[in-house]
Amino acid sequence: MSSTVNRRQWLTLLAAGTAAVLSGCDASHGVSIPGAGANHLVKGVPSQTAVPTTSVLPTTRVAAPLLPPPPGGPKARLTRRTLTALPGKGNNLALTVDDGADAAVVGAYIKFAQDTGARFTFFVTASYNSWIVHRDALRPLVESGQIQLGNHTWDHPALTRLSTAGVAGQLERTKTFLRNNFGVDGTPFYRPPYGFHNATVDRIAAEHGYTVPTLWYGSLSDSSIVTEQYLIQMAHQYFNPQAIVIGHANHPAVTHCYNQMVDVIKERKLSMVTLNDVTVPPA
Repeated sequence: MSSTVNRRQWLTLLAAGTAAVLSGCDASHGVSIPGAGANHLVKGVPSQTAVPTTSVLPTTRVAAPLLPPPPGGPKARLTRRTLTALPGKGNNLALTVDDGADAAVVGAYIKFAQDTGARFTFFVTASYNSWIVHRDALRPLVESGQIQLGNHTWDHPALTRLSTAGVAGQLERTKTFLRNNFGVDGTPFYRPPYGFHNATVDRIAAEHGYTVPTLWYGSLSDSSIVTEQYLIQMAHQYFNPQAIVIGHANHPAVTHCYNQMVDVIKERKLSMVTLNDVTVPPA
């Protein structure tokens, strides 16, 4: 690792948190999105393990960010259709990070953003304590717009298998959590767990302000445990202009790969953006 994002710091960070382990992927229960790679096809909801009650972020900071700010210019007006890629032409990359099962990985993503200027959209599964553990460190980044938060339900059920009230409860509970802890509610973007949604789910979501179901076209394939080599292979495959790529804050492999990910982004002259950086909500 380079001196900018020191590998030893990340290992120290990871040792300070408690990992939560997800069950393995199961393609028979997931959705197939062309070009998306493996996504979170996890059966059920992983049980939570104990997490630290205070932030475990290292204090060392680099002198200057490695990545440039997002490009200016006009934003694209979204429609109430499923979003799988950034609209229009450009050289932007939206790296979206789901779940938050491992508090140490959430903390490492925050440190990565602080040290490099990287911009992310986190789709928050609000039942995980990692979002409370790192609330004080994350909130300034949310307020500045460097990290955007979206709704990924309360505890990650397949929404198409729930009642109308069940779908509404999952989204509204997380909406309240986001507002109370971060001052935002994630609207208009929601990501249905496993990619499962239909007209009924989308209607209920829209009634709560979530008018843009947000999927992806490209994945780091790290909803379950993968090797660092495979994760970087996925980055090389899917870090492309105007892509929405999905990753997960669930397992530590990604925290060892930040420098390599930055290298791919810089080599391809991509600009990391949040969804709000480049889009305007539907009218």
